[in-house]
Amino acid sequence: MSFSVDGWLENSDNDEWSKMMKKVAQFHKKHDFAGNNGHDMGYRIALTVEELGELAAAITKGKPIEDCAEEMADILILLMGHSLAMEIDLKSAFESKYERIMQRPARTGRLGVRVTEYEG
Repeated sequence: MSFSVDGWLENSDNDEWSKMMKKVAQFHKKHDFAGNNGHDMGYRIALTVEELGELAAAITKGKPIEDCAEEMADILILLMGHSLAMEIDLKSAFESKYERIMQRPARTGRLGVRVTEYEG
């Protein structure tokens, strides 16, 4: 399977992940992101930083949980779009990473618990 916008639009899988990816692909197709610099990863990373800032502001300013959820959804949709722009199998990458992080020990530092391979 191709993990491009068109690949997802042609995908007939009906699992929840495929349905979500198809929706994001439809959004990318509707606005011709590929043809309008919307798949440039420098641009996309800048958008990610912006969205993370909006989530941080919603949390630190004590906005309603619904506002926080909306900002999280923005980030999720953006990350799924990154996988379209780069033609990455994000679900497979998630599964692979999950297997690795489940083997890591938790470490507690000054700011709280971390699950990392970092030994610093």
